[in-house]
Amino acid sequence: MLFERVQVPSSRGVRIQMDVYVPHVSREIEPGIRRPAIVVCPGGGYGFCSEREAEPLALRFMAEGFNVFVVWYRVGATAEREPRDHDAAAWYSADASHTFPLPQHDAGAAIAYVRAHAQRWHTDPDRIAIMGFSAGGHLAASVAGLWQHEEIWRELGLAPQDVRPNAAVLCYPVIAADGDAHRGSFENLSGTKDVMQHAQYSALNWASENYPPTFLWHTFTDETVPVRNSLRMALALADAGVLTEMHIFPQGRHGLSLANALSCAAWDASLQVEECAQWPALAARFLKRL
Repeated sequence: MLFERVQVPSSRGVRIQMDVYVPHVSREIEPGIRRPAIVVCPGGGYGFCSEREAEPLALRFMAEGFNVFVVWYRVGATAEREPRDHDAAAWYSADASHTFPLPQHDAGAAIAYVRAHAQRWHTDPDRIAIMGFSAGGHLAASVAGLWQHEEIWRELGLAPQDVRPNAAVLCYPVIAADGDAHRGSFENLSGTKDVMQHAQYSALNWASENYPPTFLWHTFTDETVPVRNSLRMALALADAGVLTEMHIFPQGRHGLSLANALSCAAWDASLQVEECAQWPALAARFLKRL
């Protein structure tokens, strides 16, 4: 297996960190293989990037035959969150000025970087999905909906076809900016507590016929990001004629990640929900059919 941490050029002269997970290419099996890829955006309310939704996901989807790239995008600083020991040298960059569209620039730049280095990493440049969790789900949803807006990517020196994801996987995503919103995510993304300003960042605004095929999953009992976020997004995509698959599991708290012991603390059994743990296989099947 190849693992490396690369620096991806993004906007404002910043280079972000991206972790590369690529299975070994065997001369005895398929030396010219071009695998599908997934660019992963961990969650964290646009205030940090969760490790629980990073490497565990990469290893799980590598086992499904994907090359996986975890992007440590820029996030807003949040006073409510206590710093952790490793934050001084965090892989992501937190600052109150890191508002829209800087996280979107970072995720788009990551897709473009993977596409530009497709040969090096034995990746199919036309099968790059973006996957996001919670606020990272909003980030994935926004890139999936805004990729064709040239003005957003001009600062990066990239064209829409460079940043376009070929599919999206939205995991208990932050979507709506109204009464169903996870308010902290929109405060960090926008840099303001003004709810009226948040409306422009609702991912529902960006559902159109240009949206890539999308897989969503959520739990009915999610009290942090209400299930209506996924339900409303699925309906918006259906109205736009976008190929969509959605799974709503009856039980489970927010932030399940893999929903098994590989992505949670040993003492927190509430993050292990056997029924929800089937979602990676379902998402992989969806992506492989495209």
